[in-house]
Amino acid sequence: MDKTVGVLGGGQLGRMFAEAANRLNVTVKILDKEDAPAKKILNHPSHISGSFKNSASIRELSKGCDVLTIEIEHVDTTVLKELSSQGVAIEPYPETISIIQDKYLQKEHLKKYEVAVAQSMKIPTGSSKELEMVGEAFGYPFMLKSRREAYDGRGNFPVKSDKQISEAIEALKDRELYAEKWAKFRAELAVMVVQTKDSTLAYPAVETVHENSICKLVYAPARNVSSAILKKAQDLAKKAVASFKGKGVFGVEMFLLEDDTLLINEIAPRPHNSGHYTIEACPVSQYDAHLRAILDLPIPESSLQLREPAIMLNILGGSDPKAHLKIAEKALSVPRTSIHLYAKGDGSKGRKMGHVTVTAPTTREAEAIIQPLIDAVDVISGSKSSSSTSQPPPAAAASQPAGTSKSPQVAVLMGSDSDLPVLHAGFAILEKFNIPYEHRITSAHRTPRWKADYVSSAKARGIKVIIAAAGGAAHLPGMAAAYTPLPVIGVPVKASNLGGEDSLLSIVQMPRGVPVATVAIGNSTNAALLAARIIGVDDERVGKLVEEYAAAAEEEVMAKDAKLHAEGWKAYKWP
Repeated sequence: MDKTVGVLGGGQLGRMFAEAANRLNVTVKILDKEDAPAKKILNHPSHISGSFKNSASIRELSKGCDVLTIEIEHVDTTVLKELSSQGVAIEPYPETISIIQDKYLQKEHLKKYEVAVAQSMKIPTGSSKELEMVGEAFGYPFMLKSRREAYDGRGNFPVKSDKQISEAIEALKDRELYAEKWAKFRAELAVMVVQTKDSTLAYPAVETVHENSICKLVYAPARNVSSAILKKAQDLAKKAVASFKGKGVFGVEMFLLEDDTLLINEIAPRPHNSGHYTIEACPVSQYDAHLRAILDLPIPESSLQLREPAIMLNILGGSDPKAHLKIAEKALSVPRTSIHLYAKGDGSKGRKMGHVTVTAPTTREAEAIIQPLIDAVDVISGSKSSSSTSQPPPAAAASQPAGTSKSPQVAVLMGSDSDLPVLHAGFAILEKFNIPYEHRITSAHRTPRWKADYVSSAKARGIKVIIAAAGGAAHLPGMAAAYTPLPVIGVPVKASNLGGEDSLLSIVQMPRGVPVATVAIGNSTNAALLAARIIGVDDERVGKLVEEYAAAAEEEVMAKDAKLHAEGWKAYKWP
């Protein structure tokens, strides 16, 4: 394509953007230092050497470009506004970049558009008295933040008590400051949003895991979060980005609080670390999407969906300048792993030197694949010794039958531990067929939130079938089916004076559109066999075992028939 894009900034984001542009024959001109990572893969003489904060260099870059965009928001927006007024296309708009640059103004802007954010307070002078007033208003702890040029924890200070006020002032001296009320969150989520000339689109909501205020891992999709909450996260991110002018990709970070509400933390007006996974996991990466958006090229919304689950791990520098290369070398032998090195030369502790992304049919499989690389990164960072035993992350812990190491394919749920004896026969079938499973107690009535979160995340964790046993009102199977597209098999349990008929009718009489397969009262054997048949449709091993089981049952009946025929009914004995 006969287009030229000028980019302010040539770090790893610019490098990956350039890779996307190269595939479409779009020329990219970089403004950054001479040996910037992005310039190393773009062999032409039109780059500009200099600072992306220098007005003269920005003007020079704008010559001959169809559009200017940014790889980092810490740029000179005054000259960008001037160029925009002269007809230079700049995406996103300079006014947008200017607002987002100042994190306090960013929050104030979002409030105007009724986007949920943490409470914040301006700190005009950074005095002890002002911080004491924040403590009185917000309580402790609270976050003291730099309004500008803060990233990866730099420029932030958690003030845990009034005794830390002087320390916080010293740590962030000579900066414009504001304070935020502490957000007690149970997970950090992120959504990459794409704003085009006529629509606002969103990638899936992902989970980000931070260590020392630096993003360490990204799980796509987010773990242990219901589909309803993930949809709310996408909607909130789109609402936030739609309040700004300009096209391109925006990275939206947010907190999922303990009461399941969402708060926007920060927005980046550019591709973002939390979106690296899209390169391998989605048909159109965040870098492809940014390029298409600013050049008004088509972006099918379905191209932003996950092909399969993914986990991204940042490779940070260690005390050894070459430590990051050791991680990359180790990753070469790990299957289903893509490696990205940023050509930054020698590493330093905490500096982002590259990343790896693992994709797999299920999140659990991806977790198992990437765990050795997480261990290696932990050794380099000093958070784990080289002799430490590799352990799967918390979300991977599950009950499995003895002798199997596979991720669970069947989830067996019960509303109470009193239902457990009914399920023993079903467990025996699953173990006979060597089908990995997990079993949990979750009540449709007493633990509705936990049940919803667990069931909503089941498909992403590799579960293929859910068996749910319940007595009495027996709402567990139906409520499970309401939260997942997976097949659900209900097992009615005799748990009342009605002999289990109430449970049977509660399960089988589901409303149209929310199907639940239902077996006879107390018949977990059939539930497990039905689960095996479903899995066996595309699992040749399980399918063969189902056929063998049926053949064995036929042989058993035929043998009994032969014995009865030979002995007669009076002599025939049965258990």
